[in-house]
Amino acid sequence: MRVRLELLLLVFFLAACTGEPETGPVKVRWDREICPRCAMVVSDHNYTAQVRGGPVDKKKKVYTFDDIGCAVIWLDNQPWKEDQGTEIWVTDHRNGEWIDARTARYVTGKITPMAYGLGAQNAPAENSLSFTEAIKHIYAVEAAEHQHAGDVEHVQGIGE
Repeated sequence: MRVRLELLLLVFFLAACTGEPETGPVKVRWDREICPRCAMVVSDHNYTAQVRGGPVDKKKKVYTFDDIGCAVIWLDNQPWKEDQGTEIWVTDHRNGEWIDARTARYVTGKITPMAYGLGAQNAPAENSLSFTEAIKHIYAVEAAEHQHAGDVEHVQGIGE
């Protein structure tokens, strides 16, 4: 009986240590994670983005970005960007809570880590942008203001 109890406890312990969930955003290691696009440290709790995805035949991986603009442009260059299982999460600029980037509304004029100026929120606001409109805004900022000028010609894809 004791051996069964110990074995059962071991199984529960191992199940608790399996790592991150298979869907949704994950906990950010603030000031220790690096944005895969711009190589800045992820530290602003109100403008962070995460993409969960990868090749169809492999386990999905979570990528953390310092700004929704970095996430959008980086994802647009991934061959698996249109996979139905790809998730995009952003933090609400008002409280830092995670929300689905595709259903969020975006307000402009914010001071963000990479100067794309978009704050995501889960509620409509006057003059707020849809995700598709936010993507167009991101590429407009990229073309006008960023020296590395990402793939400006390719605006279609992840927002449609």
